[in-house]
Amino acid sequence: MNISSEPLDARLMLEQFAEYTPDILWMFTADWEELLFINQSYEDIWGGSVADLETNATDFLRGVHPDYHDAILSDMERLSNGISIESEYRVNRDEDFGRWVWVKGEPVFEDGTVTRVAGFVRDVTERHRQQEQIREREHVLRNIYEVTASSRPFAEQVSVLMELGRETLGTDYGTLSRIRGDEYVFEMVTAPDDSLEAGDTVPLSATNCERTASEEGTVVLGNIASDAPELTAKAGYAEWGISCYLGAPVIVDDSVYGTFCFYDEEPREEFSQWEITLVDLMSQWVSYELSRQRARDELVRQNEQLEDFASIVSHDLRNPLNVATGRLELLQDEYQSEHTAQIETALERMEALIDDLLTLAQHGDGVAETESLGLEQVVQQCWRTVETGEATLVVDEDRVIEADENRLQQLFENLVRNAIEHGGETVTITVGGTDDGFYVADSGRGIPEDERADIFEPGHTTATNGTGFGLSIVEQIVEAHGWSVDVCESESGGARFEISGVAAGF
Repeated sequence: MNISSEPLDARLMLEQFAEYTPDILWMFTADWEELLFINQSYEDIWGGSVADLETNATDFLRGVHPDYHDAILSDMERLSNGISIESEYRVNRDEDFGRWVWVKGEPVFEDGTVTRVAGFVRDVTERHRQQEQIREREHVLRNIYEVTASSRPFAEQVSVLMELGRETLGTDYGTLSRIRGDEYVFEMVTAPDDSLEAGDTVPLSATNCERTASEEGTVVLGNIASDAPELTAKAGYAEWGISCYLGAPVIVDDSVYGTFCFYDEEPREEFSQWEITLVDLMSQWVSYELSRQRARDELVRQNEQLEDFASIVSHDLRNPLNVATGRLELLQDEYQSEHTAQIETALERMEALIDDLLTLAQHGDGVAETESLGLEQVVQQCWRTVETGEATLVVDEDRVIEADENRLQQLFENLVRNAIEHGGETVTITVGGTDDGFYVADSGRGIPEDERADIFEPGHTTATNGTGFGLSIVEQIVEAHGWSVDVCESESGGARFEISGVAAGF
């Protein structure tokens, strides 16, 4: 510490501050030619020597990072001219990382003239480190989002994630594995050399991933020798030299598919919570994508089965049905019998069943492009395509809704057929609007309350000539649009189907 021949009160004040603060306290003459005071913190923070400052008052300039040399010269000039300063610099070039400091300086006036400049320096390196850490983490998360949201192939996405994880964690190896019985299969690998490649297989018991899989949780081992000495007997440590490990399970369909892990031959003190969270995040995305792929593959398989089924129904069943219908017509020309009428009814029922099954198989649970449709127009169009006999249609209220026109028409056709099948050919069918949708009601005998929960089940019917699939198709169309359907009693005692959650059209 250097104290000049300043007034006693000023020296005492500086000495008291210097004793209790970790900051640098300083005072120079206004022309910066003489050091008046500085405490020992200067050597710890700035990295210079107090003795050198006593010899050369501006020796502190040697400790300033080149990027901030001009800035501190400018601040020195402003102080000398009577202007307060508050700045941040990077200093202490003797340290690899350097230090960030916050400098507060004030001019000291006597009779209107600046005679001294004084202030303090605070080490804010940790704040800058935290800010830099936040920026780095934001950068990593942004990269993860860009990769996972892209349309790249899954394998390429995983490869980029592993490289990103390896770089962030500072490990040499990153792998996505699949556990197959007692075998550990490396599905994807990122490594500094070709000593490990995709497709390589080792015994599961030789790996740290055995623990990850058995515990179904993230395993964190900064230093295997000290953190988990029981694992040092495994080949992973004893033969391959793996000294640190961070791995998370990959879960597909509620079971362990494999692991997503990073490891290195050099031990480390620990993995940070951020690094653990990062690996967890990556493994969860991989789990989700593999589950989605499996579901998509299963859907493709089911769709292929449905296409095969539709082909059989369309050709292999309809062709013999057409033959039977033709032969029946010839038989009816030659013979008059009550049995031929029953055969005709049975064949018509088979035809209706084929039509309904084809609808279920071909359209599935999706809708095509929706559009704004007038409710009354679609209902009237449907009415012209269905055999309605002496039934009566009443459209109580017209409105415009957003829907797939073909599927909406199928919905109305099936509800109309259902009303006529159960209410008779003289039934009155009313269509109208509700607060968030529409309804179709009839004047038939209604549906008992204890049966309403079953009416949408495929094959369920109480009509002698019904197929049991009509209302199942209605529910399928409703769900495909994201709507809901409920059944209750109409004002006349019949059935009332209410479809809700319907978006209004324009």
